[in-house]
Amino acid sequence: MGVFENLRKGQHYAISDPDYQAEVHQEINRSEHLSYLISQTDPNEQERILDLENQLLNNQMHDGTYFTPPFNIDCGSRVFLGKNVFANHDLNIMSAGTITIEDGEMMGPEVALLTVNHEPKNIRTVYTGEIHIKQNAWLGARVSVLPGVTIGENAIVGTGAVVTHDVPDNTIVAGVPARVIKAID
Repeated sequence: MGVFENLRKGQHYAISDPDYQAEVHQEINRSEHLSYLISQTDPNEQERILDLENQLLNNQMHDGTYFTPPFNIDCGSRVFLGKNVFANHDLNIMSAGTITIEDGEMMGPEVALLTVNHEPKNIRTVYTGEIHIKQNAWLGARVSVLPGVTIGENAIVGTGAVVTHDVPDNTIVAGVPARVIKAID
């Protein structure tokens, strides 16, 4: 079993661990290079952008799925996308802990999906929490989703929210930390 699967199962890793360095940093280097190339490509070169995004995200950019450059994704192999997923510019994904985004999800500008955390008593040790965003969820501009959070189906997360806990299906949440504002009928 590899480092990414061990992280997914809750194992903690010193960032100096040779296995962590070999597997995770290799993927970070690959993903950040491709993110850089995408972000430096003329927006009129849509075919080149699509080709690079497919290299980054394992050929998942189809069926209406589109990420607007510029953006940064550090572990593209750990992002799993549904159909019709849209992300506006300046998306920031730290996905060593795995991110699943189901069909129809939309993200505003400057959204951050963050699966990695550090041990408080030893900040050079990392652990992760998987993020799962269910169908038709909508994350407003500058939303931050922290490790281990599930965003429910049809949920709306208000602009600037910091999501520290799971969001129920069919609800609107907002604030820092995000809290339920109301149910969606």
